[in-house]
Amino acid sequence: MEIVCAHSPDSDDAFMFYALATKKLRSRLVSFRHVLSDIETLNQKAMAGEYELTAISYHAYPYVAGKYMLLASGSSVGDGYGPMVVANSPMEVQDLKGKRVAVPGKLTTAYLALKILEPGFEAVFLPFDRILDALRDKAVDAGLVIHEAQLTYAKGGFHQVVDLGRWFKSAYHLPLPLGANALLRTLPEEIRAECCRLMRESILYALENHEEALNYALQFARDMEPVLAEKFVGMYVNHFTVDAGEILPRAVQKLLDLGFEAGIIPKRVEVEFVR
Repeated sequence: MEIVCAHSPDSDDAFMFYALATKKLRSRLVSFRHVLSDIETLNQKAMAGEYELTAISYHAYPYVAGKYMLLASGSSVGDGYGPMVVANSPMEVQDLKGKRVAVPGKLTTAYLALKILEPGFEAVFLPFDRILDALRDKAVDAGLVIHEAQLTYAKGGFHQVVDLGRWFKSAYHLPLPLGANALLRTLPEEIRAECCRLMRESILYALENHEEALNYALQFARDMEPVLAEKFVGMYVNHFTVDAGEILPRAVQKLLDLGFEAGIIPKRVEVEFVR
């Protein structure tokens, strides 16, 4: 069975999917066709159940839970670090109230976390790679950065207002779950189990063959220096990526419950992982 596998063209995703994309792993049950797209587009497509296996933001899960289950392998998790708000000059979190903040999509987990922390800002939705330009042009007062900009913003002269992963860890003693892999519920159980196995083995293969997987991932690093790309991959491909364990489901449930209680997410969902 061909499984269309959709994920973002980011170095951490490329790293974890390396063994599958380059056919280092094979299966008698499934073959994978890879589709690359930015995470907000994938969130929207998941609402229609477009792909059998897709990366989504954890924020998107309540909207697609009827169609998808979460894979226990493949999560991007910030353990004490994560997306951050940056500005042209030093600011405090409370200063964001009433300010125009560029954010990388309504269903991104970064947006959810910031809304929970400080609901009173005015969101300006922009593609993630245009946020720092909008800030530099003073079209917005602050920007919520994801991906590599978390490591490169200071080079542009920007100041960190808050690191949402650090805030979440200090407030709730949990890592901040950002991205997940999700699998269509309508797939046969045998196929779901095989997809889980292959996803986990692909991540383990990359970690065990770090240099070759990293070299492959560098082509998706958007001109990031190799040392920074390696740092970025190391931040977001970690033990939570290999297996969600017990802590990650707890962290996801906490985050989504907070979003529901704050009126950001319309309904409460119970998180469900396929292992």
